[in-house]
Amino acid sequence: MTVAPGGALLVVGDVVTDVVARHRGPLAAGTDTAASVRRLPGGAGANVACWAAHEGCAEVRLLGRVGTDAGAWHERELAACGVRPLLVVDAAAPTGTVICLVDTADSAERTFLTDSGASLRIGPDDWSDALLDGVDRLHLSGYLLFSEPSRALVSVALSAARARGVPVSLDPASAGFLAALGVDRFLGLVEGVDVLLPSRDEACLLTGLPDAADAAAKLSRHVPLVIVKQGAEGALVARSGGVSARVAAVTASPRDSTGAGDAFTGAFLAALLAGAEPGQAAAAGCRAGARAVERVGGRPPRTADRRAADG
Repeated sequence: MTVAPGGALLVVGDVVTDVVARHRGPLAAGTDTAASVRRLPGGAGANVACWAAHEGCAEVRLLGRVGTDAGAWHERELAACGVRPLLVVDAAAPTGTVICLVDTADSAERTFLTDSGASLRIGPDDWSDALLDGVDRLHLSGYLLFSEPSRALVSVALSAARARGVPVSLDPASAGFLAALGVDRFLGLVEGVDVLLPSRDEACLLTGLPDAADAAAKLSRHVPLVIVKQGAEGALVARSGGVSARVAAVTASPRDSTGAGDAFTGAFLAALLAGAEPGQAAAAGCRAGARAVERVGGRPPRTADRRAADG
């Protein structure tokens, strides 16, 4: 499907507060482990939106659900990244929180402890077809598939997008949650999606194949365009049952891998909207992922921060 360059992107997904604890080496059970701890805005959906805006997408909108505890803060942080926040405030549940344990001695790999909070309560009542006015692409965070209300929202949003001819992308989000949901159920829920952006582990889990290229090829028989994110090994582009491009990674000095996949996705979508071919867009994604791992947290520099640096 061809879209006009430079159109709006609507992201529907999670907005959470990240508590990033960077430590070195194994955690010391039963006692203290020295760490650098920061509270940062996060959420896969929100991160994708911020990186898309950072990469030049003219208009990025984000539909998400937050609690009264941190809603105003998240709205300000999103706006500072150039994203138009469309946040529903939930009076009955707090904003989701993710504790990110980052081992600085192990390629900045991270472990997540996730309390999705209000994010899991987003549902069809939070949707309006008017959200698609002026939108050329819709992106859905895979975390939407892990609760009944948000699964119903995915169905409604997909139907509305198909009716308007708006292409839809989805990032599976979490191999752990995918395993609990079930592969067959996942593939059924994403029927009608145009672009799937799994990590290597997610692609292998979804296909039962140990090789990422084989997994990408198999998935592309179900979804027209599959982009498998492989971190330091780059990315794979697959269509019509075969791998059509292998994109090299960009060398980086990792500090925190939180949000690297989100950075890839945001930059990839921004490039597609600007008229890039999938291979070119995947290369843009690899560049953004490399920049992301050199930062703490899942977001790019804020618009205001970039302006100050330029000035």
